[in-house]
Amino acid sequence: MRKDLPPRYYLTHFHEFLAFFEGASQSLLSSEAVRFIQRFKALDEDKQCIVVRAANRKYAVIDRMQFNYGEIVAPQHQIDYLIKDGWFGDLTHATLNDIAGVLTKDALLALLSEYGSIQGLASQRKPKLVNLLGEQITARGWPESFSLESYLVCLFDSALRFLLFIYFGNTKSRLNQFSMRDLGVMRTRSDSVTDTARFESKDDALAAWFYANHSSQLAFYNHETLLSLADSEFPETEGVSASFYRDQLLYALGLKVLEVNRDKGLNVLALAQSDKAKEKWLRESYKDGNDGEVRRALEHIIDNPQSDTLLAFAEDFYARKYHKKRTSTVTDMLRNASRTLAIDVSQNQQVERGVLAHYARQGVQGWRTENRLWRSLFGLTFWKQLYEEDTLVTEFDRRPLSLKQNNFYAKFEDSIETLLDALDSKEKLRFHIHKMATQHYGKVNSLFMWSSHLLTPIEALIEHGSLSAIYALLRMMSKDFESLRDGFPDIMVLDGSLRFEEIKAPGDQLRRNQLVSIQRLQQAGFDVAVTTVNWVRDPAQPYVVVDIETTGGNNSYNRITEIGMVKLVGGKEVDRFQTLLNPQRRIPSSITRLTGISDDMVADAPLFAEVADHIASFTEDAVFVAHNVNFDYGFIKQEFARLEQPFRRPKMCTVREMRRTHPGLSSYSLANLTKHFHIDMEQHHRALSDAKAAAELLKLAFEKDDEGFSVGDNV
Repeated sequence: MRKDLPPRYYLTHFHEFLAFFEGASQSLLSSEAVRFIQRFKALDEDKQCIVVRAANRKYAVIDRMQFNYGEIVAPQHQIDYLIKDGWFGDLTHATLNDIAGVLTKDALLALLSEYGSIQGLASQRKPKLVNLLGEQITARGWPESFSLESYLVCLFDSALRFLLFIYFGNTKSRLNQFSMRDLGVMRTRSDSVTDTARFESKDDALAAWFYANHSSQLAFYNHETLLSLADSEFPETEGVSASFYRDQLLYALGLKVLEVNRDKGLNVLALAQSDKAKEKWLRESYKDGNDGEVRRALEHIIDNPQSDTLLAFAEDFYARKYHKKRTSTVTDMLRNASRTLAIDVSQNQQVERGVLAHYARQGVQGWRTENRLWRSLFGLTFWKQLYEEDTLVTEFDRRPLSLKQNNFYAKFEDSIETLLDALDSKEKLRFHIHKMATQHYGKVNSLFMWSSHLLTPIEALIEHGSLSAIYALLRMMSKDFESLRDGFPDIMVLDGSLRFEEIKAPGDQLRRNQLVSIQRLQQAGFDVAVTTVNWVRDPAQPYVVVDIETTGGNNSYNRITEIGMVKLVGGKEVDRFQTLLNPQRRIPSSITRLTGISDDMVADAPLFAEVADHIASFTEDAVFVAHNVNFDYGFIKQEFARLEQPFRRPKMCTVREMRRTHPGLSSYSLANLTKHFHIDMEQHHRALSDAKAAAELLKLAFEKDDEGFSVGDNV
């Protein structure tokens, strides 16, 4: 149950927000921000409430008629005073971004139509329309039909946005997060917050704001503004945090300027230090024929790599462009994949799950791991360093500063090595992981989501993997988390020994971050394979054809009265299951007439909860098949949800399969299909009878496929 917030809670939150700037962050404030705080504190509470209510709006443009709050005495009178005192102004002070915020796309088109034809503009994105409106307003003024009187602009917006940036560390967070915290909608961390400044100096804070502010406005800049910004004097940065915002803007600006002026775009990209900016500069400079300069830059990166990701790109690009290697490392790894598996085409929407089910049928144990395994192991192993020794600037931060700045190992090398030295056996590591998980379960963090199954793959890795390999990879993550925070292989398999597999279905690409993670795992000492999948009709793939009868059509209210299931392997029935179920509610007479199932018949039948385990095991690793599958699947999934249990199976619909393999029939209802194909129906609208009939339809579809099976027809 959510809490009710007290009157003037916005004002209370704002004072809490301003208190932050009385500590370590006070030294970061611009003169404009200092003056804003002083002027605000000099206002009486009613005027403060008006300012704070406006500050809580997403954009600097407000409609004054929406400020008639009962908690404020004479709100319009207060606004008039604040206009005279320089807190609010008219729309001539508004930015295009703020105008876009208060006007819908339809409203923008309507305003533009008053200047002339808007043919072809409806397909344009909103920033483009805003730029066009801005050009018209500059040349001809606002349309006469647009009422300017009720709209005001917060003249304190620049100072406020700077303060929000210093507090939250980004340009998107707003003051409403305080309310969301108090209402219980947003979980925060206050246990790791210390009085720490987000930036190292006032100059760094102002530089970071310059870059972050321009980044947030970039979509609304026209060509002239972009070129002017590209030619401007970019402020220097010292700290890692400020440099992050610098690189973010320079990369985004460089891409936009490239479209207008290639030389200037390349110059902007050359100023950035980020991996993606360097990679883009190298690619575009090579296109322009600057072979020698690019070659020297690549050799410098290879000799002095700033990250694993950039090194992987540089080595690959250098080999292809200067050693005439014809294929990329990514292509080579895919071509030389160490494993190829034939997986049933029914798994084409969940290929990793299909591979794990394939292994399970062979008695090989496997786990879906991807990034979660390594991120959770990293977080639990170094929880103390990340969330106790490191700091969060505010309770709304999720990522510790050392991860944001990618200097975790440099900052905590002694603490990390002391810990790993102490955890000198698998038993000690396992105990440490369990201890951290027990102590901190449910706490907000930026690395992983908590779940009851979180430790299962970690325990398997510790038990069957090499401790030295585990620690080697954790050290790599500590030293360059930015490059190794994702891209890890999809599954972990125990087949005599432990290995990781990156699963690629036909058409899938191996991304560079995946290549880097695979190479680092191999470097640490793990067995890693890229496993390519070929789609086939696997005779060992089980299919369970299901039919249910219910009390009605809506699964959020109605319940199941009967379930029938037929299991097929290789086109032959290997098992079946049928039972009536007590729906714990009255069966409507219309349903009884349709199915023949009455209240008396289900009075002593089991509840769904009593057969749930059997249904789960009966359908495990199988394809869930039904006629209009979403109906049956939705009801069963909802029943499991009522028991707070997940239910997820690959699905197949016999209606869709019959339409695909036998097109042109007048009707694809179960009754008409069974009649058309002369399939015996023992009793229509009874679960097992309908399931058996649908199973026969599935066999017909498979037989049609087998006449000329084509992967392209099934994927």
